[in-house]
Amino acid sequence: MTDTKAAKAKAAKPRKPKATEPAAAPVLLSGGNPQIAKGYGDEPVQAYIAAMPGWKSEVGRRLDALIERTVPGVRKAVKWNSPMYGVEEKTWFLGIHCFTKYIKVAFFRGASLQPLPPGTSKQKEVRYLDIREDEPLDEAQFCAWVKQASELPGEKM
Repeated sequence: MTDTKAAKAKAAKPRKPKATEPAAAPVLLSGGNPQIAKGYGDEPVQAYIAAMPGWKSEVGRRLDALIERTVPGVRKAVKWNSPMYGVEEKTWFLGIHCFTKYIKVAFFRGASLQPLPPGTSKQKEVRYLDIREDEPLDEAQFCAWVKQASELPGEKM
């Protein structure tokens, strides 16, 4: 192989980071949603929360704590770059996603919750709660929705 071909082959091959190098920060997708690899358990969810930009990270920690307190033993995963929460294997009652100006909480069977979460969806059963930086979160209402949602059949995804 000539020196030029060898140099091109070496340049095209991605370099693996050494164990002593710090991990690169997660990429933020359009709208500011962290790109986190699919995974099950608390670890990928905590990685997602830590990567949420600005004020959203603190709100993400608070939402996660409220969900854990409301649904002891809740199952967690990151799928499609969004934390998911459920009570049964691979079924989910709630998901979180970052957008530029707000955090969207999706209740997958939200049409069955009382009172209804305010955000409508094109999907018949889904309802949303948008959380904005300058608007206080009604934690009691959020926990009531989480409790109700966790008692409904989960969404297989």
